[in-house]
Amino acid sequence: MKHTVTEIVLKNGVKGLFVHIPDASVISYDVNFRAGEYLVEPEKWEVAHLMEHVLLGANELIPRARDFQAELEKNGAYSNASTGVYDITYESECADFEWDRVLSLMLTAITKPLFLDEEFEAEFGNVREEMAARSNNHFRRLSLEMRSGLGLIAKTDAERLLLMDNVTLEDVKEHYSKTHFTKNMRFVVAGNLTPGRRETIIHLMDNIELPNNAKRFELPHESPRRVEKTIFVANDTVENLYFYIDTFMTRRMSDAETDALNLLNTMLTETLYSRILGTARERGLVYGMNSGVSYTKDASNWWFGAQVSDKNASALLQIIVTELQKVLAGDISEDEIEATKQYSLGRFQRSAQTVGGTAGGYASRYFFDEVIEDYYRVPERINAITKKRIILVANNMFAENLWGFGVLGNCGPKFAAKLKAQLAALWEVPDADLITDKK
Repeated sequence: MKHTVTEIVLKNGVKGLFVHIPDASVISYDVNFRAGEYLVEPEKWEVAHLMEHVLLGANELIPRARDFQAELEKNGAYSNASTGVYDITYESECADFEWDRVLSLMLTAITKPLFLDEEFEAEFGNVREEMAARSNNHFRRLSLEMRSGLGLIAKTDAERLLLMDNVTLEDVKEHYSKTHFTKNMRFVVAGNLTPGRRETIIHLMDNIELPNNAKRFELPHESPRRVEKTIFVANDTVENLYFYIDTFMTRRMSDAETDALNLLNTMLTETLYSRILGTARERGLVYGMNSGVSYTKDASNWWFGAQVSDKNASALLQIIVTELQKVLAGDISEDEIEATKQYSLGRFQRSAQTVGGTAGGYASRYFFDEVIEDYYRVPERINAITKKRIILVANNMFAENLWGFGVLGNCGPKFAAKLKAQLAALWEVPDADLITDKK
């Protein structure tokens, strides 16, 4: 969608983005606080999540959660919230004709929560059910075990369930007071933001009734470590095994490196004719596979994951090793790179066809490190990716020998260890000429 982006920096410390989409028929709001789980004591891990559940409920304007939700959603508006290791984000989307009503309700909920005992008890039960349901997601379970084993901030859903009883309503109130202040707040508003609407939103944000404390919390320092043994999660109810491969470099990649690695990611796993997934599908080894790039404050991560039968697992891992070794050795054709660029350009054009999708393209990076992505430069960035850059960044992701392998299933730890041994050759130290960008 055609749009323009403007950053707003207010004197009370609130910062945000206006994403003006002239033809939009809806408006979306994302309000973010650095208030995630890393800011609480480990034994009180669920404080942030419980606070998020209770906050969008009873407030000084409407002192009952169901009545508040009924009022907010009466014309089809949507609202939700999410809690992660780093942040809590409150979101809503509504029809253009009620943009100001919904925004006012959202800000009232955020600034004037009542934190009622009865609603805390109800949400405590809801969160418990949510955690129990999440524990049945095998990819999620293995991912959390991997994060913990790699030295990153994480707890499994089973651990979180055991810790819930440590949390009181007073803990929730304390966490709210600690984290919900103006300099810790960021927002993204997207829609038809006329000058009058912008002035109204700026006025509301500039006069928001939250404390003006010192500064936004910094992201935590997390140092990933090499996992010497396979992380094996036994589950006798699972027929296929689930696996994740994680490799790290102990610095944040540049945007150019990220672009190159994302293009390579597409080349390897993101289509049914890709190097790894396409080959595996052609041989009937696996239904689907994923890979991706993620970050902490200090490190970059490249991961691969799939669900595969025990009998096909070794063959699938051999394809992964073979194709990655080809890439690391520079075995990529210019024609293959150009074809992947065309695919990526077409996917990019399809990626932001809604107001919420457009806003989301800015929000994740802005909330993480306050970088404003230049949407209109993405095609230029894709076209600028070179073969040399792809090979360099791929080698750098393996050069530090910092990795882990995890399996969930009923295959047993010995079988899982054999699978890990298949992968070890990828982390042999590459030739120094490959990992030095000599321009």
